[in-house]
Amino acid sequence: MATSYIQNVADWVGSIATAKEETWEYALPALQVSIATVVISLDGAMIPMADSAGYREAMAGALSFYDHDGERQHTVYLAAAPEYGKQSFLARLEREIARAKQHSPNALYLGIADGAYGNWTFLEQHTQRQLIDFFHATEYIGTLAQAQYPQRRDTQRREDWQHAHCYSLKHDPAACDQLIAEATRLADRRGLSQTLRDEVRAARTYFDNHRHQMDYPRFVAERLPIGSGVIEAACKTLVKQRLCASGMRWKTKGAGIVLSLRALTQTVGRWAQFWQKIDQFGAECCC
Repeated sequence: MATSYIQNVADWVGSIATAKEETWEYALPALQVSIATVVISLDGAMIPMADSAGYREAMAGALSFYDHDGERQHTVYLAAAPEYGKQSFLARLEREIARAKQHSPNALYLGIADGAYGNWTFLEQHTQRQLIDFFHATEYIGTLAQAQYPQRRDTQRREDWQHAHCYSLKHDPAACDQLIAEATRLADRRGLSQTLRDEVRAARTYFDNHRHQMDYPRFVAERLPIGSGVIEAACKTLVKQRLCASGMRWKTKGAGIVLSLRALTQTVGRWAQFWQKIDQFGAECCC
């Protein structure tokens, strides 16, 4: 088989994806249980670009459907090439959210993401409740643990301190205020490097700014998700593994095609629906 033939087929499929795929509607699979919760997450991953001689942020989004026991039943993935303002990506994500609400109108819609401001200006419009990803919060607890036990020989004590406070943050409603108090105390501790002192102050600001989005004990009690591991995995497997190999450089169009097709293949059932639509509408009108 000639290499040019493979390239031509890839270009043909990519042209269809560019022209029509992003506006086509896809049916959710027939789920065996009712959906109680839908978690909406978005995040970015830096990819090497050929036209800017640097890195820019590609976006990934996920809608995860959970049953009443907190078990994930299905996930819809989206991804988009870097764009200024992210308006096209956010518009696609809004369309997916609208379809999800038609499918599961009685579900609770949660927004879970890291602390980036742009994430929350979007999620607050489309979700009833919001939560900072628990893993990101624990990273800041790790900073406080480093300040509490800065010596190398204190590795075990540092790990125990971090573990205890992570557990407390997950189960104790007063834990966030306690962490802010700890950060305030540690920021003025003698003997810390200026770099570590600045990181502690940043952690205090983080907990102070997001305390209203850290109600982990209530979410745990209600058997709701508290982490955005789905979108973190999407950034890795959907974006980074394919677009960040050694020596790669991408143009915006090529990156967009690859990401659209990868999102189709990673969302259960959509790759088959994509080809069914080509059969139904024809490739000529799409291109």
